[in-house]
Amino acid sequence: MDLTSRQTVIVAILIFFLGKFINRKVAFLREYNIPEPVTGGILASVFFWLLYAFFGLEVTFHLFTRDILLIVFFTTVGLSARFKTLKSGGIALVLLLVAAVFYLGLQNFAGVTVARLMGRNGIIGLLGGSIALSGGHGTTIAWAPKLVEKYGISNAMEIGVACATFGLVIGGLIGGPIARFLINHYKLQSHSHAHLTVGFEYKEESPQIDVNSFLFAILILSLAIGLAIQLKPLLIGVGIDLPDFVICLFSGIVLTNLLPLLLPRLDWTVGAAAMPLIADLSLGLFLTISLMSLQLWTLLGLAAPIIVILLVQTIMITLFAGLVVFRLLGKDYDAAVMVSGYTGLALGATPTAVANMTAVTEKFGPSPKSFIVVPLVGAFFIDIANAVIIELFLRWLS
Repeated sequence: MDLTSRQTVIVAILIFFLGKFINRKVAFLREYNIPEPVTGGILASVFFWLLYAFFGLEVTFHLFTRDILLIVFFTTVGLSARFKTLKSGGIALVLLLVAAVFYLGLQNFAGVTVARLMGRNGIIGLLGGSIALSGGHGTTIAWAPKLVEKYGISNAMEIGVACATFGLVIGGLIGGPIARFLINHYKLQSHSHAHLTVGFEYKEESPQIDVNSFLFAILILSLAIGLAIQLKPLLIGVGIDLPDFVICLFSGIVLTNLLPLLLPRLDWTVGAAAMPLIADLSLGLFLTISLMSLQLWTLLGLAAPIIVILLVQTIMITLFAGLVVFRLLGKDYDAAVMVSGYTGLALGATPTAVANMTAVTEKFGPSPKSFIVVPLVGAFFIDIANAVIIELFLRWLS
C-alpha cells in the first residue's frame, strides 16, 4: 500500500496526536522525557510491522513532506540563534566536537572488535559503528554501494539500515532518561531566563500569536530558505557540498544577526511568539513520519553478531555520555541537556538529538546554548570527521 504525500501527512498527524494522548495519560513517559513523536511513531511502526508479518501488507509513505519539514525546523533553529548565545557556547562547541570525534573512532573500534571476536568480517562492525549509528540512514545509504562493490559485503545496505533504525529508536528512548538522572542526581537547574527556543512546557499557557506575528515568522523563514537556495550552488562551485538543512541553519543564523543591524528600526521580535510554534510543528511531524515509516521487520534478519554489537554500542554511549561528556562540558544543567542531545546524535540523528533536548527542556527549563551547540556539531562537523574516520578504518581493515 503506497500512501501519497497528503495521506502520509494525515496519518502522521493522527499518530502525533496519539503520542501526545498516551504521554499525557502515562506518567512514566513524561517522567523519563520520552518525546511524544517517539511514543506515537514507535507504536505506529510496530502496528505496520504486524500488518506486514500477519497479512503480508507493506505500507510505504511518501517522504517529500518529511524532508521539507526538516528544512523548516533547522531554519527556525538558525533564526533563534544570536551571536551572543553562540559566543557563550564557543568552548562547549569545541569540547563537544572533540569528544564526538574521539567517540567516532571508539565506536568503530568497538564494532570491529566485537565482529572479529565473533568470527565475522570487521567491516560489519563499521556498519554497526559510526556508519549507521553516528551517520544515520543517509550515511549508510551513501557508503553501502562501496562496501558491496569493493569489500564484498553483499547485504551491507540491509545491515546498515537495520542498525541505523535501531540507533534511531534507542537514541530517542535513552537520551531523556540519562539527562533526567543527571539533573536529579546533581540537583541541577536551568538558570536561563529566555523563553524555550523549541517546545512548550506541559503546563505553560500558549503564547499570544496573532496573524501579524505568524505572517512575519513565515516571511523571515522564507527569506532564510531563499538565501540558502542561492548559497547552495555557490558553495558547490567552491567544492563545499552540504546538506540543504545545514545551509538553511547557517542562513537563519546570518539573517537573524545581520538584518537587525541593517534595519534597526524594524521590530524583529514580532514573529518571536510564532517561531517556537512552527518549530514544534515541523519537528514533531518530521520525527513522526520518520519513525512510523521504519520497517522494523528488517531487524529480524540480523545475525547474532550484529545484535551483540548494537547492545555493546548502547552500553558504551550511555557510559561515555554520562561519565565523560557530562563532566567535560562542566557538569551543569546545560551539560545535562547537551548529553541528552549527544546521546541521540551518537546513536541516531540530529533531529533525534534535538527531540531529546526538547523533551528535557519542556520539563526542566530552557537551555538556549544546547540548541545551537549540538545541531552545529551534528549537522556539519561530525559528517566531515565521520567520512575521514570511516575511510581510515576501511584502509586499516583492508
